[in-house]
Amino acid sequence: MTTNSDYADPSVIVDTQWLADHLYDLNVRIVEVDTSPEPYKNAHLPGAVFWNIFTDLLLPDFKINLDAIAFAKLMARSGITNDTIVIAYGNYPGIGGWIFWLLKVFGHDNVRVLNGGYQKWQSENRPLATQLSTFPSTDYQPQAPDHSLRVLHPEVETAIHQQERILLDVRTIQEYNGEWFFNQPPKANERTGHIPGAVHLEHILTLNEDGTFKSFAELKNLYTSQGITPDKEIFPYCAIGGRSGYTWFVLKYLLGYPNVRNYDGSWNEWSRLTHVPIHHLCKQ
Repeated sequence: MTTNSDYADPSVIVDTQWLADHLYDLNVRIVEVDTSPEPYKNAHLPGAVFWNIFTDLLLPDFKINLDAIAFAKLMARSGITNDTIVIAYGNYPGIGGWIFWLLKVFGHDNVRVLNGGYQKWQSENRPLATQLSTFPSTDYQPQAPDHSLRVLHPEVETAIHQQERILLDVRTIQEYNGEWFFNQPPKANERTGHIPGAVHLEHILTLNEDGTFKSFAELKNLYTSQGITPDKEIFPYCAIGGRSGYTWFVLKYLLGYPNVRNYDGSWNEWSRLTHVPIHHLCKQ
């Protein structure tokens, strides 16, 4: 059985038993992240606060909101101080790792990912709550975003076909092939496909059936078998930067890859740039 100690930095994940033992610690705040509040209202981990991806984390154009003041307000509203240990989870695979990346961008070091997320917690018949969790607002001190964890589109463009850099497309095969724009066929002026030369490796391949992370050895083999090795600089991307933020977390913290930056603009941005190349495997 995989133990956290197998990973490059085992401190960044907690298992369901650890969280069960610390559910009511005053310095721990659990955050559920989803696209709709309905699953949260039906049942969530006791004490978890809710963050809506569309209204709390994204701008109207679906770019990730990297405004430090807006982030500080979200943290304060959630009863989180600069020293609070934040435990992130969601119903979608990889959301916790994305939130880990986002909090690291804003300099919040005390963040952990719940291994297996809601799926694992529920499967073990652990307690769930329906009442909304509210906490007194805090005075969260914002920090300027750490842009060293990101890569912007001009550098992504120069990285195309560079041997020492890998563009890693972690979306579904339908998105990569150009059949889908995010989760459905393209509409109107939406352009589909992938960045030329990008390696495709869907993000959910890093997870077991129960939603937990695969072992260090399995993850290492998964990536190195595709030529994604620690000596390269890796730029993961997806649709809006969430799945790629999760992949950044896996590569950097579970495998210890030294040079990984999230292209958080991802396909939402790239497909709308008029001057950049796009490769697609099906007719549009």
